[in-house]
Amino acid sequence: MSLKLGPLRAMRPFSLVPVLCGLLLTCSAWAFDEGIDYQQLAQPQPTETGDKVEVLEVFWYGCPHCWHLEPALARWLKTLPEGVEFRRMPATGGRWDAHARAFYVAQSMGRLEDFHRALFEAIHVQRRSVMSEDDLAAVAVEVGLDEAEFRSRYASPEVEAELQHAKEMATRYGIDSVPTLIVNGTYRTSPGEAGGTERMFQVLDALIAQEQAGRS
Repeated sequence: MSLKLGPLRAMRPFSLVPVLCGLLLTCSAWAFDEGIDYQQLAQPQPTETGDKVEVLEVFWYGCPHCWHLEPALARWLKTLPEGVEFRRMPATGGRWDAHARAFYVAQSMGRLEDFHRALFEAIHVQRRSVMSEDDLAAVAVEVGLDEAEFRSRYASPEVEAELQHAKEMATRYGIDSVPTLIVNGTYRTSPGEAGGTERMFQVLDALIAQEQAGRS
């Protein structure tokens, strides 16, 4: 029995491209196991990057794993596709609050990147104890921040509000270790969970692609 080819001729070849891309993205996500390589949050959380896919790192300056992640993270950030935005959120709680406050002060003063690098190096390269306001103000001065302004903002209502927000979001994300990466307020992973730094970036790439595909 012969088949009529009329309907097949009407199908344009490029119409298969979106379908194939969708299948590839799905297969990419399936290469990793939810509950092992990453976790899906029980409740998606709001993001702060508008219509861009958000990648959020939760970290602590005193954490050696966070420090060792920095070079690899910097390389990976150069590969991010359009429509993706990276940001950081300091971990909070107990003695970690001092570093978190300093993070938000430097951010409010428009010098976060300089201060971020300098504080990591002061702790992990120079082996300094940087825990008090005085210690943190000294690092701020070293990168050119005004000491009086830094101190005035350190315990300001604005910085306190940022600190409390970070604490609330850490609870919502289910953060129990650092570094941890959150994709679009929906997925959580880490080097330990994914089985290594490079594999974590592969997981992140797959999750980002999945989120972007869901918006197209």
